[in-house]
Amino acid sequence: MLLDHLPALLAVVPLVAALALPLAGAVRPRLVYPLAVGAGAVTAVLSLLTLERVLTRGVMRYHVGGWPPPWGIELVVDHLSAFVALTVSGLVALALLYAGPAVRSGTAGSPSPFFALALLYLASLMGIVVAGDLFNLFVFLEVASIASYALVASGGGRALMAAFRYILLGTVGASFYLLGVGHLYLLTGTLNMADLSQRLPELGASRVLLVAVGFLVIGLGIKMALVPLHGWLPDAYTYAPPAVTALIAPVTTKVAAYALARVLFSVLGAPAALAGIPLMSVLAWAGGAAILVGGVLAIRQNDLRRLLAYSSVSQVGYIALGIGLANRPALAGAYLHILNHAMMKGCLFFAAGAVAARLGGSALTDLRLMHRRMPVTTACIVVAALSMIGIPPAGGFFSKWYLLVGALEAGHTLLAGVIVGGGLLAAAYMFKVLEHACLARPDAAGHASDESPGGRAEAPAAMLIPLVALSVGIVAVGIWSAPIVSGVLWFAAAAGLE
Repeated sequence: MLLDHLPALLAVVPLVAALALPLAGAVRPRLVYPLAVGAGAVTAVLSLLTLERVLTRGVMRYHVGGWPPPWGIELVVDHLSAFVALTVSGLVALALLYAGPAVRSGTAGSPSPFFALALLYLASLMGIVVAGDLFNLFVFLEVASIASYALVASGGGRALMAAFRYILLGTVGASFYLLGVGHLYLLTGTLNMADLSQRLPELGASRVLLVAVGFLVIGLGIKMALVPLHGWLPDAYTYAPPAVTALIAPVTTKVAAYALARVLFSVLGAPAALAGIPLMSVLAWAGGAAILVGGVLAIRQNDLRRLLAYSSVSQVGYIALGIGLANRPALAGAYLHILNHAMMKGCLFFAAGAVAARLGGSALTDLRLMHRRMPVTTACIVVAALSMIGIPPAGGFFSKWYLLVGALEAGHTLLAGVIVGGGLLAAAYMFKVLEHACLARPDAAGHASDESPGGRAEAPAAMLIPLVALSVGIVAVGIWSAPIVSGVLWFAAAAGLE
């Protein structure tokens, strides 16, 4: 039955499409964009079917080639992986739709390379989500990284240096992760996650195990841009082409955070396996530092895309903080924030790309009276800003609420204060954006003006539809956050805590 192959199809469908697109582009270039969007949409639908199947029938385990683990390759989809797969595929599908006008206007030749790389990137992300062993997770992680390096570098100019820094730090992160995997294989002779989770408790407080865990956390911390390992992110998000940033910014760091949670809870059974070292506390405090550092740096920026990049550093901190607290409310909040941050950051970077295309740049001064020329885009920014700050009914409020409950339950009142403080910082930097977009600013002669500098200039429908869809989704997730948490994330948060 076709549905029995869903875990494999999540990665196979976009991979086959990525390989077929250059051929289709050589024959008929006009087919490239609809085929890419169609492949992304099909992957999102398959992810939805996978989540429904997990909710009704439980965890799905797929043995590639019929070979059972630990010798064969196993793909596993549980509540958390199904939830993340739907989040990632949905965001990438919208980003592919959004990218059409931007790629056509910014590409002299065929758009095939961009869309082929984008689908390869999606296939790799799906592979990370469903991987049932640590080595295949590494393979998919690196293929996704290579695709994103090429996409960032495609902008030329300053994007080349941003991509070079991204490659350097990404390679360091991959090396740390692979060293950790090697140590675990040395200890146990297996890399299957389920098999490792059974064998590791027998080792006790092994020094080799502690070293392996340290390597894994540092490697994945670089991939998720956790302070102070975030150096690659600001330039990559600022100087990459707008279509590329809209593709990678909503999902890249969230998939790395998912991988970190998977390793810590599904493999290691944290915090029980790490009771002898303060790793989880260090992770929680690193998340708290990221919230404050990223927020302060975002306030200092005068370019919209760079401001949003540092905001991403801050928002990733909430996810790391929830993982580090390692209790059920905090984990539910962290996983919910994966969805919320993906949606609100996707919405904001979609808007930034539309602003750059219509108003001529991404400096905050370019946003003067944007609400008159681009009212729909401005309204979407307002919705995403409310979610970023944590104001109900936007979804961001509810993930931060669960994180706050988790911090208080763990007795970390200072971290609870950091969560609240992060919302105030978000209010400051998002008000800075809205001030330029909605209030009169002095013109070149120094005189305040309340006249719009031109007529309506909304983005094309292919860019505007994903933007509106995400803003509606942000509110919808807030309204229906209770069933999302109780029906999916509460089960996901329980894994590894028993």
